Amino acid sequence: MTQASVSILGLDIGKMRIGVAKAYWPYGVPTPLTALNNDHNLVDALKRLIAEENVAFIVAGYPRSLNGNETAQTAFTQDVVDRLRQTLPVQIKLQDEAVTSIKAESELKSKGRPFSKSDIDSLSAVYILEDFLSEHQGKV
Repeated sequence: MTQASVSILGLDIGKMRIGVAKAYWPYGVPTPLTALNNDHNLVDALKRLIAEENVAFIVAGYPRSLNGNETAQTAFTQDVVDRLRQTLPVQIKLQDEAVTSIKAESELKSKGRPFSKSDIDSLSAVYILEDFLSEHQGKV
């Protein structure tokens, strides 16, 4: 990648932590980046990542029930996204997510090595970015 490359961040928003993944836009392979505490330092931490990683935009997972209905987590996620949209210098797009945390935990368990909840969160963010890139094929 050249220095002119831009990246996108994927967010898996949870009440305690936000999993973060990164991919180069428009054709990069998403990789886990980190997990941030969902607290009063979140905006500053995301602003640092946006600057350090040359972020063009953010993709946040938008959770719903398996039958497509909104849940309490949907409302919580929307509140966080609304707050971030008011304070971050990049656009935030929403990506439907379905059972990404369950999928991430299953994958990590299958490797037979210790892992943390932060590992699950950042891998979930990878799946959110993979789905977004697959659906948009480099077009936004």
